[in-house]
Amino acid sequence: MTLPLGNDAAHQAFAAAMASGSLHHAWLFAGPEGIGKATFARAAALRMLAEGAGGDLPPGFDVPESNPQRKLIAAGSHPDYRVLTRQPKEGDKTGLDLARSIPIAQVRALGPMFATRPSMSSRRVVIIDAVDDLERPGASNALLKNLEEPPEGTIFLLISHAPGRLLPTIRSRCRQLRFDPLDDAIMTSVLREQLPSADPAEVAALMRVAHGSPGRALGFAGLDLAAIDHALAAIARDGDPGNGRRVRLAKSLALKAAQARYEAFLDRAPAFIAGVAPERQGERLRIALDGYDAARTLAATARALTLDAQATVYEMAGIVARLAR
Repeated sequence: MTLPLGNDAAHQAFAAAMASGSLHHAWLFAGPEGIGKATFARAAALRMLAEGAGGDLPPGFDVPESNPQRKLIAAGSHPDYRVLTRQPKEGDKTGLDLARSIPIAQVRALGPMFATRPSMSSRRVVIIDAVDDLERPGASNALLKNLEEPPEGTIFLLISHAPGRLLPTIRSRCRQLRFDPLDDAIMTSVLREQLPSADPAEVAALMRVAHGSPGRALGFAGLDLAAIDHALAAIARDGDPGNGRRVRLAKSLALKAAQARYEAFLDRAPAFIAGVAPERQGERLRIALDGYDAARTLAATARALTLDAQATVYEMAGIVARLAR
């Protein structure tokens, strides 16, 4: 399994812990979403299980495709490996409409595995992606019990995008490994590899909205973010005295098929205002800073309360229009 690009220090720190022979039983992989934490956790889990089963392995995290542990994980039938994540809602046939949390039932379902020794090796691995999604308090408390009394040979790899929101008692029982946003050079390399047909304008737009997260950038790929930036720039430059630009933008992003672009707009508008602010002074700077605060608040409220998309876009574009005055 190929390691994600970037965060070499975190990878090396975990490799050193594996080599030390005294691997801590619970790890918290913390950092922004979409920067490779879960991908690394899966690679590390495979390597730990392969090492625990014995046999010759190449250096690093590589595990040959012929390795039995790798085949069992790929088939979803490894008895010593579990991944807890949000599941599709009942009746969903697309697999895209996920439950809002990981319920206590999923955590308790680990019980039969913990009741016995590891089957295939000296280790077993449980990944929770993401631990932020655990239903509280039930599922969080059930996990905490396992962390306090870890089953023999079990390593927990907990993925967290917001570790500050976790129960302090969970954080205190884990060794934290920090993952940072990727720099521009690595981001460009990832996007060019994953999106070979993307033109430079699209790559640049994705870089602006990604904030160092390849997963975030790829999630917005194909949404024509450059057009959103162009619309925002026109409103910020000329204003919108007749409200026509705001109305057109709001209608285009309110369509059901445009949900992904609407989500991207909620991210992009505050960032656009933040990018304008350093170029200003005096009263114009104050307007930009106030607009940034207003845009961030509106974006957060729109998501939390599921506000009407058309009204939200219209209001957000109005905040951007103040930059022209």
